[in-house]
Amino acid sequence: MMMEPKGGRIASGTEYSWCRAVPGGTGIAVLAILTSKVPETSGLQDALNKLQSYHPILRSRLHTNPSKNTFSFVTSPTTFIQVKSFNLSSTSKILESSERFSIAPLQLILEHELNENAWCNLKCTSTTDMLYASSYALPDAKWVVALRLHVAACDRTTAVSLLKELLLVLVSDDDQEQEGRGEVNLAIEALIPEGKAKKALWARGRDMLTYSVNSLKSTNLKFIDAKSPRSSQVVRLQLNKDDTERILLTCKSRGIKLCGMLAAAGLIAAHNSDNQRKYAVATLTDCRSILEPPLSNHRFGFYHSAIMNTHLIKRGEKLGDLAKKIYTAFANSKHCNRHFSDMADLNFLMCKAIENPSLTPASSLRSSFVSVFEDSVFDSSNEMQQQVGLEDYMGCASVHGIGPSIALFDTIRDGRLDCVCVYPSPLHSREQMQELVEKMKSVLVQNVG
Repeated sequence: MMMEPKGGRIASGTEYSWCRAVPGGTGIAVLAILTSKVPETSGLQDALNKLQSYHPILRSRLHTNPSKNTFSFVTSPTTFIQVKSFNLSSTSKILESSERFSIAPLQLILEHELNENAWCNLKCTSTTDMLYASSYALPDAKWVVALRLHVAACDRTTAVSLLKELLLVLVSDDDQEQEGRGEVNLAIEALIPEGKAKKALWARGRDMLTYSVNSLKSTNLKFIDAKSPRSSQVVRLQLNKDDTERILLTCKSRGIKLCGMLAAAGLIAAHNSDNQRKYAVATLTDCRSILEPPLSNHRFGFYHSAIMNTHLIKRGEKLGDLAKKIYTAFANSKHCNRHFSDMADLNFLMCKAIENPSLTPASSLRSSFVSVFEDSVFDSSNEMQQQVGLEDYMGCASVHGIGPSIALFDTIRDGRLDCVCVYPSPLHSREQMQELVEKMKSVLVQNVG
C-alpha cells in the first residue's frame, strides 16, 4: 500500500492527470487584477496569509516522486507565501515583448504569468508551492496583482471564490470564519455518489475506442507552427450590454445556456468548407453541488468534470439551431452521468496523449476544438472592488500542453460579456486567433434577437 507523506495526501484520479499535464504547459491558473491603489506588499501578504490559513490546499506544496510516479499534497501547519514585487523598470521589460500588437498591460502580464511554470520538472524529486503571488508596477499609477496556482488546487469556481475572499480580507479587519481550515479536501473521485461512476469493463473499452477514433477524425483549426516550443496567449472577446442581453434572452427562449451559444459561434467562425466536418467540444461542469456530501463554492480544489461531444458542421449553420444541438448533446450526456462515468476514461486518454504526443494530429496535443464552461460567472461592481481600486481583472488557465485550440473563460460583468480566450502559440498565431474571435463576435451579434 502506498504511504502518504506526513501531513499530506496522494493526488489521485483527476488531480493526478493535472499533475501530469501542468509540466507540459496546461493547467497553470492565473488571476490578474488591475488596481489604481498601490498594493502594499505587507497588506497583500497578510491578506494572502489569511487565505492560506482558511484553505489548506493553498498552503500545501506539491511533492513529486519520479521513482514511484506519484504526486502528493503536503500541507504546512503555517502560512508561508511571499509576494514578489516588480518595479516599473522590471515590469517594462515584460511589457516590451508585446510584439507589434496593441495589447493592454493587464493582458500582457496575464500571458507572462500563464507561462511561468514552477511545476515543469518531473525528472527529479521536488516540492513546489501551489500558490504564487506577484505585484507589478505600471505607468500612470496603476498596478497588477497576479495570483498563479496549480490547477489541481484551483478550478474556475475556486478562482472566483478566491477573488471574492481576497477582496473581503483586504477591506475587512475581521477574521472571517471559513470552511476547510483542517486538511486538504478529498479528491472529486472520492465524493462521487455511489454507482454514478460505475461502468462495465466492455463499455469502458468501447467508449475509450470511440473517443480515440473521434479525436483522430475531428477537424482542427489550421496549425501555423506545430514544431516550435509553445506558450499560452490570450484574445479578449467583449460585448456591450445590449448585445449581451439579447444573447442571454435568446438562450433563455431556447432553453439553453450561454456555453452552447459560445461553442456554436466558435464552430461557425472556424468552419470554412463546403463539406461537412466533425468538431469536438469539451464542456466543463462544476460538480460540487451534486457530490456526496455536496461542497460549497468555498471548498477550494478541482471539482470540475469534462463532457466531450463531437458535432458534424456544414456551411450555413444557423447559430440558434447549432447552439441548441450542442447544448442538448451536453445536457443529455450529463443526464446519463457521463461527467462521472467517463471521468476515468478521459483522464487515462489525457495521460496517454501526454506520454505519446504523436497519437494526436501533427503531435499538436489538441484534444478538442473548443472548451467551454457549462455555467457562466456573473459579477457586478461593488463597494469592495471600489475600496481596493479594482479597475479590471482577467482569469484563465494555460492550454499550451494538452488541450483545446481555444479555451473560453466567460464572465458576465455588469451585464456585459467578457470572455478570455486562451490558445497555444505558435501552434496558432495571434493574427489567426484574433480573426477567429472577431468572427465569433460578429456571429453572436448579427444572429440573435
